[in-house]
Amino acid sequence: MAKSSNLVIVESPSKAKTIGKYLGPAYVVKASMGHLRDLPKSTMGVDIDNGFEPQYLPLEAKSEIIEDLRKAAKNAESVYLATDPDREGEAISWHLKELLGLPDEKTYRVTFNEITQKVVTQAIANPRAIDYALVDAQQARRVLDRIVGYQLSPLLWKKVRRGLSAGRVQSVATRLVVDRENEIRAFQPKEYWSLEVLLNLLGKPGAFKARYHGTEKKIELENEQQTDAVIRDITGKTFTVTSVKRAEKKRSAAPPFTTSTLQQEASRKLNMTPRRTMTIAQQLYEGVDVAGEGALGLITYMRTDSLRLSDEAMAAAADFIKDRYGKEYYYGKFHVFKTKGSAQDAHEAIRPTHVELDPERIKGSLTKEQYRLYKLIWSRFLASQMANAVYDTVAIDTECSGHTFRSTHQSVKFSGFLAVYEESQDEEAEVNGSPLPDLQEGDKASCAEINKEQHFTQPPARYTEASLVKAMEEKGVGRPSTYASIVATIQDREYVNKVDKRLMPTALGEVVTGLMIERFDDIIDVEFTAGMENRLDEVEAGKQNWKDVLADFYNGFHQEMLDAEAALEGTRLKVPDEVSEEICEECGRNMVVKIGRFGKFLACPGFPECKNTKPIVEKMPGRCPKCGSTILKRKSKRGYAYYGCERGAECGFMTWDVPTAEDCPTCGQTMFKKSGRGRNKPFCVNDTCPNFLPEDKRGYYKKPGSEEEAAAEKKPAKKTTAKKTAAKKTGGKKK
Repeated sequence: MAKSSNLVIVESPSKAKTIGKYLGPAYVVKASMGHLRDLPKSTMGVDIDNGFEPQYLPLEAKSEIIEDLRKAAKNAESVYLATDPDREGEAISWHLKELLGLPDEKTYRVTFNEITQKVVTQAIANPRAIDYALVDAQQARRVLDRIVGYQLSPLLWKKVRRGLSAGRVQSVATRLVVDRENEIRAFQPKEYWSLEVLLNLLGKPGAFKARYHGTEKKIELENEQQTDAVIRDITGKTFTVTSVKRAEKKRSAAPPFTTSTLQQEASRKLNMTPRRTMTIAQQLYEGVDVAGEGALGLITYMRTDSLRLSDEAMAAAADFIKDRYGKEYYYGKFHVFKTKGSAQDAHEAIRPTHVELDPERIKGSLTKEQYRLYKLIWSRFLASQMANAVYDTVAIDTECSGHTFRSTHQSVKFSGFLAVYEESQDEEAEVNGSPLPDLQEGDKASCAEINKEQHFTQPPARYTEASLVKAMEEKGVGRPSTYASIVATIQDREYVNKVDKRLMPTALGEVVTGLMIERFDDIIDVEFTAGMENRLDEVEAGKQNWKDVLADFYNGFHQEMLDAEAALEGTRLKVPDEVSEEICEECGRNMVVKIGRFGKFLACPGFPECKNTKPIVEKMPGRCPKCGSTILKRKSKRGYAYYGCERGAECGFMTWDVPTAEDCPTCGQTMFKKSGRGRNKPFCVNDTCPNFLPEDKRGYYKKPGSEEEAAAEKKPAKKTTAKKTAAKKTGGKKK
């Protein structure tokens, strides 16, 4: 690289490709592939006695990248650190500067809220220095979480189970789920009744339904006796229409997405986990190859709690709406949404960078997940600048013997923003009611039918991933950059399970949460955690010293650790076994789930009298291509998923490829697909079928090597197991 060249360092190759396209040959853009140094894995890496000084080490797996960047930086005239525009991105830039030994005079920090040519070139033309307040806020969070994790986790190992971990924020999120489960258990249902009548108009055609509302004021029918008393009062009597209220109701569009609302809506509408949502959003932000356009960043930065939109973006939306839908569909002016007071407001809301790139236009350039998420973001943003939806509403009260029955209906008069987008809800949507005849005050009606029904109040619903993210945001637990990882972590740690899209605490999660509440009440307290987030925000704003925040926290935490160790001396908490539906063939008991060295397995609870155990398997779609039996998903000792015939060694079929529910249209055998995420096309594994796809063409990555190495691989191994031989014959494991 020539000395006159400028080096730009970003996190990912796709981001590098997009930015490189905009900057031209005078700039070399390279990717760091995320963090290049971090706290050590094997030790805490924080010198508590020396002012909480962290020990950062280069990541061994990134040694080649580090060396390449070091050479490029040495030969560059200027180095632009262009990592993401948040605390973590600022910290990565600082780590790069320190690790590569970059002098101040040639080091520049640039950020992009959106990766477009205009924004990128403006940022490069107006660089700044590294913001050390942002770096310190990220360091404080990292060190805080490391202290809690490395001191609490060993306690859990000794008192509950080996391999457990505790986290400052994940423990609070788990507590929210546990508390909700306890609310459900303690809930006492309350009886109530509904009463509905079908009324036929007298003197003119028409019939309508009405529900019991009350007498002079609204009354809830609490039992069957009250309901029957009303029925006796109205039986055989004439009903009179006493009130007809017609009105026009307006409904405004939802604001553009923040990180939290994007994760919630993607969960509801697209069934995406928060972690998956953020992965796909990152791809859309960094850049996608669009046919005819090249690499384009399609959305603005996706970690934000702001509802702010640029005037330029709102003006572009206004022009697009007027051109495509007509002037009457435009809001009439810039629709500005107020960001809540606790938000950092560092970036715009999440929106498309080019509103004219509607989802259908670029669908062919996107994966299925990218298309669906981009369409969601694009539609929500466009709708936020569109006119209100207008409804015609009518509410009719009909009276009989002093009892009022009410009928309501609403219909869309003008769709407005609904032409593009309608927000989903966790709870059931409002019922519009049945269409009503043209009723006037004084109209009479007779009762043709009476229906009463008993109901019971329902306990609060278990959290979904979406509603848990919403709860964390409302309570101040975590920040936009952490929601997805928190929700994923509590499931990965098996403190919480997802059942029918709802989150339930496991027995392990409840035991650990109980211990935390008893011994570390402040750490697991929602208000304490929210207060700590506010203090980290103050560090970011330069109002507090990050090491002072750590010292204030550690003094109380250290004493709690000492007290807990003393109180739990000689104690080990038992986690109740999870009872399965599998029956022990030897003694007839329901087997229970145990955790061993290589993960979960089923064991008879009658141990040591009955020592029967068996692996936990999952039935897969399709049929074994060798014998037609069921295919089971299993795990190897190293934790890799593989698929084999239920008959085991008797059949011998095993593969790393994933069976699908599709059959080959030619031979009728089950088709398989490459393991891993993404748009993986099914293929036929029947080598006698014209559609057969050989292993070397199934898309698995093979590490390049010398011809000598390749030849050596072809030589037969001296020793091999039946399982390895089967794997070689039937599947292509990702290397």
